[in-house]
Amino acid sequence: MFRFQFAVVQLNLCCMGMKSAEVVNCELLNDLPTDSNRIKPYLLELRQKSENEPIIKQRLDLSDNFLIRFLRARDFDVELSLKLLINYHKWRQECPEISANLRPSSVIGLLKNNYHGALRSRDHAGSRVLIYRIGQWNPKEFTAYEVFRVSLITSELIVREVETQRNGLKAIFDLQGWCFAHAFQINPSLAKKISCVLTDSFPLKVRGIHLINEPIFFRPVFAMIRRFLSDKIKQRIHFHGSSYMTSLSEHFPKAILPPEYGGTGLSMEEVCQEWTENIMQSENYLQSLSVDVGGGSSQGSSCGHH
Repeated sequence: MFRFQFAVVQLNLCCMGMKSAEVVNCELLNDLPTDSNRIKPYLLELRQKSENEPIIKQRLDLSDNFLIRFLRARDFDVELSLKLLINYHKWRQECPEISANLRPSSVIGLLKNNYHGALRSRDHAGSRVLIYRIGQWNPKEFTAYEVFRVSLITSELIVREVETQRNGLKAIFDLQGWCFAHAFQINPSLAKKISCVLTDSFPLKVRGIHLINEPIFFRPVFAMIRRFLSDKIKQRIHFHGSSYMTSLSEHFPKAILPPEYGGTGLSMEEVCQEWTENIMQSENYLQSLSVDVGGGSSQGSSCGHH
């Protein structure tokens, strides 16, 4: 009996050792450049598996720089990376109202209204920090699909950054000005599409979602989105309310936050204008990513988890 218990303890210790070794290995791989010999076998395996998937084979490219995004997003687990890659293509096909036209000119009114910006500096963990201001979205002028397209445009730009692939992103949503006209735009179908991108359809690690100035009547909309989210994402959502100055600075260095949010960085107007210029300069690249739907998909698709 004693020998059996001893064997079980040894096995558990061995498994713990393997687990910690896997974590160390992932971190090591994550830090390596794309052309490292250690990474080539992972890229080769993912490319070979991808070539057997009809939805991937006919889409975009299978270059090292493209595939590495999916490996880093899934800690170099090739099977999970393949699943993410398949979901990425399916989502884009099934949500043409968002992905079919990624040209910045299609949402220029929102961008010029200082709705969204990416902070120039990263946080202490190396994450990209994005800010969205709901009050700058006029629901009479722009649909929720167009608003979400702005997020997709930014995601497609920052996912090219190696440091963002490694350290992910954090988003701050300022819900000041949220009203019923905004709420009416978000239905269960769109809520599911949003959750798809946050959880299993885009190769970016979401490290944190911070909500500030959230009114009581935002809760039903959030509840609708929340039920589609993974437990990992749910644990990374923070509610700051209207007294957010102190709590926000516990998560982000004051030096990178705009003065409007208790920081000493660039003003929100400067942040938005700078990021809008960056987006506009990427018009050709974003145009190349726009999906040619060709009548294959329809609106209202579930964008379910695959």
